[in-house]
Amino acid sequence: MPPSRHPLPEPSKPQPQTSPSGAGWLPHGSHMVSHSHVQGQLVYAAAGTLATTTERGTWVAPANRMTWTPPGFAHSHRFYGRTDVRLLNIPVDLCGQLVEHPSVFAVSPLLREAVLVLTGDRPEPRPGAHQRLLAVVIDELSDTPEQSLHLPESSDDRLRAVTDLLHADPAQFTTLAELGRVAGAGERTLSRLFHTELGMSFHRWRTTLRIHHALAHLTNGMSVTDTAMACGWSNPTSLIEAFTEIVGQTPGSYQADLLRNRR
Repeated sequence: MPPSRHPLPEPSKPQPQTSPSGAGWLPHGSHMVSHSHVQGQLVYAAAGTLATTTERGTWVAPANRMTWTPPGFAHSHRFYGRTDVRLLNIPVDLCGQLVEHPSVFAVSPLLREAVLVLTGDRPEPRPGAHQRLLAVVIDELSDTPEQSLHLPESSDDRLRAVTDLLHADPAQFTTLAELGRVAGAGERTLSRLFHTELGMSFHRWRTTLRIHHALAHLTNGMSVTDTAMACGWSNPTSLIEAFTEIVGQTPGSYQADLLRNRR
């Protein structure tokens, strides 16, 4: 890929407070530590997959999604697979047109092409062209953001004890009652906390966690069958059904898109 207009920050090092726009390839497992920006920031993986984590949880974005972080929110990024990462500033005076909290947006073909141009190395063809393209980006993002790949986290100690156990081993088949005995809370209490604190059932939260791990494995080239086993599904069909519901495409088509984008 040609060099970017502005170099990306080094992985695993804090970034400056003014977020850069630009593009670059990062190796699998690259990590940008927690930081914040004066401006808003869109991050798009044109190839590969990225995860953005804030105090509100983690958002995972494959190539059909884009993460949004408003000004002032501390956040970190992790990249899975060799990632063509695109960072795009959103000036403060435009941030009010987008949601006020970190989120994930679906990426339309028009949005993808506009972001690729704005983060590429080609000079502005005419005065004001980049500003007009940025307005297109804002218009494309004006619809309700896609939330299905958001994994929320709780500040409740009992619930955090349970989610920490699941983070440590997403493939485990432990029931909520069994997890509750370790965390010192009853099954009914934990079930209620999942709904009130995280806005979803225990089953949905664990499924979303497993999808996050499945995306990382698939991006790094693991087969669908091996991914299913590694993430706790009893067979590939169960993974395919859950993956299609949450991500919007089958694991096979997701890997095919990754290969095409890399080429």
